[in-house]
Amino acid sequence: SVSSGSRPGQSPDRLIMQQTAENKTIITNAMLINEESMRKADVMIAGDRIAGIFPPGTAPSATGTRIIEASGLWLLPGIIDDHVHFREPGLTHKADIASESAAAAAGGVTSFMEMPNTVPQTVTIEEWEKKNSLAAERSVINYAFYIGATDSNIEELLRADPERVPAFKLFMGASTGNMLVSDQTTLEAIFRLKKIPVACHCEDEKIIKANIAAYREEYGEAIDPSFHPLIRSREAAYASSSTAVALARKGGAKLHLLHLSTAEETQLLTAGDNPAAKQITGEACVHHLWFDDRAYADKGNLVKWNPPVRSASDRTALLKAVRDGRIDIIATDHAPHTLGEKSAPYFSAPSGGPTVQHSLVIMLELCHRGELTPELVVRKMCHNPALLFGITDRGFIREGLKADLVLVDPAAPWTVNKENIMYKCGWSPLEGTTFRSSVVTTFVNGVPVFEEGRLTGRRTPEILLFKR
Repeated sequence: SVSSGSRPGQSPDRLIMQQTAENKTIITNAMLINEESMRKADVMIAGDRIAGIFPPGTAPSATGTRIIEASGLWLLPGIIDDHVHFREPGLTHKADIASESAAAAAGGVTSFMEMPNTVPQTVTIEEWEKKNSLAAERSVINYAFYIGATDSNIEELLRADPERVPAFKLFMGASTGNMLVSDQTTLEAIFRLKKIPVACHCEDEKIIKANIAAYREEYGEAIDPSFHPLIRSREAAYASSSTAVALARKGGAKLHLLHLSTAEETQLLTAGDNPAAKQITGEACVHHLWFDDRAYADKGNLVKWNPPVRSASDRTALLKAVRDGRIDIIATDHAPHTLGEKSAPYFSAPSGGPTVQHSLVIMLELCHRGELTPELVVRKMCHNPALLFGITDRGFIREGLKADLVLVDPAAPWTVNKENIMYKCGWSPLEGTTFRSSVVTTFVNGVPVFEEGRLTGRRTPEILLFKR
């Protein structure tokens, strides 16, 4: 197991256990946050499934059942993160499936969907199958992998299995790995593929290149990171996102707009609480909901993401769109780089940062501040990913579904530091931040994989399946 350092553990009487049974657990007296309600309940796990939900203190117990006394704790469905970069294969000096899935488990994440810009890129069925094999051997949590679209792989996309591929990833703007699709005929063909959604990174490359040239002419190479949201401008974001929406409406594809960053882009979306019923859906990432452009002064390239962290008014607009249902999902875009890489001058430093261990506690901190509610966080991080992608048997606490669960102590403060960061890259833009909530236990398919500040060493990952 891996220690979380100074992360506070639970007192010996916090988790009161009876004799352990291999396949049955009762979580008793928890505050269940699920399907727009908060209520005390007992939840029984049998094998890999939720076997029953009972009034508090009434779940039937047999000899050998493990009892977890959860008074004062919140019980949530496991977080489903639809947007991570775990860097394997080819970039494992930054991160790998084992390290980042472990960090995810420590943060209450029970399922991830990983992006295709690895080395080699996941743009063929063969490379996609290799990734699934790696995850089956190494992941701590459930997994799925996108297939990337290119200007020349439409035949590979046609071969993709709708029940096992969450979406096609389309870069309408270059990012790490430079998988930009620019050919108009290809773009239109991709948006006519209706069996699998298209998930889009939207930034207009022509606008960005013109901005880079202008800023280089004025400042040379000595660009401060605070210029990042001006170089990768709001105009670049909106131009690309609006183009993607137009292509989707013309071609009929289901479009998921990733990591929206501007107030203007939220106007491309419609309000409503059922993403399965929408053709166009949107995602906000935790860093855009937590930071604004004042962070560049202290953190520099550590908060350099594509698209950028922008103004306080953009952050406010994104939170409003989360609340009114225009933004359907909250995810991370977890994208580790080494500290050495991020310490390079602005133009050389890669974009992206690690957040998957901290996404849930970030959102719960916004609940403590009154900006979100726990029920809304569960909807955007658990229910809606399952609904939007059609994930089988996950995302809710219901009898018969898979027992992907997370116990949270809403009143256990801890501070992010080097000793409790579990990312392979070893750093976080949140170092020094104190959160008022902490993850106590994470269950994946009924098995506790993280408990009392440590990995348990147990793993039961499964590939995510999609109803289409």
